[in-house]
Amino acid sequence: MRKDLKYILFGLLVIGLPLLSRAGDRPSDWFAKGNEQYAKARYEQALEAYQKVEQSGYSSAAFNFNLGNTYYKLGNMPAAILNYERAYRLAPSDKDIDLNLKLARLKITDKIDEVPELFLLSWWKNFLFFFSLSQLSIGSIVLFIMGFLLLSFYLFAPSSTLKKAAFFSGLGLALIGFVFMLMAGAQSSYFNRHQQAIVFSSSVQVKTGPETALKTLFMIHQGTKVNVLEDQKNWIKIELANGNTGWIEASVVQKI
Repeated sequence: MRKDLKYILFGLLVIGLPLLSRAGDRPSDWFAKGNEQYAKARYEQALEAYQKVEQSGYSSAAFNFNLGNTYYKLGNMPAAILNYERAYRLAPSDKDIDLNLKLARLKITDKIDEVPELFLLSWWKNFLFFFSLSQLSIGSIVLFIMGFLLLSFYLFAPSSTLKKAAFFSGLGLALIGFVFMLMAGAQSSYFNRHQQAIVFSSSVQVKTGPETALKTLFMIHQGTKVNVLEDQKNWIKIELANGNTGWIEASVVQKI
């Protein structure tokens, strides 16, 4: 494991959590308590505190990373992988999340080789996920504001040199902000279009269709990540990283 509780300080700075609940019962308080218990290696108590935060509906890269670490310490690899994957979606460029996710995958049964991606597709994904969605959103707002201020200064600058500098600088920042906005939209759209889930059942029979009586194609086990291609009643059509497809019952997975 690398940098356990990397985000521990963020437990005291949770943004957007309910502020009207009584003292000691706020999600931010439970987050801080979970971090404290984890630091003392009291993982069961840490999990209880983190679950209080989870029940509030709050989610962040920091929280899911810490929750994933707790499940890892308790030996629950499916839940650890699920929360690392959720943290990754919120902070795809974070190396610690990526490393801990790889370590957790080493402890599950299925070792599935991914189909190699085309170079251009791989390059595009690396570019798209270089910043997190929150970084892109905040960055675009800040750049737009700075660009607007510089363009406003251009109107009142006392010399032509300052006017040119303010105009081109403001225009450049506004354009970069626009690119950030497009990247944020593309990143959000990518995750919305690529639904994935983690298997929580010890072993699952993958069928040729959405019926129990149909032929079993292959088996998968807990902790395996699947792409969700289609939903049909209580069944989902899945695809593995190696390209194999089939149908499993929806109840055996939890969506990322």
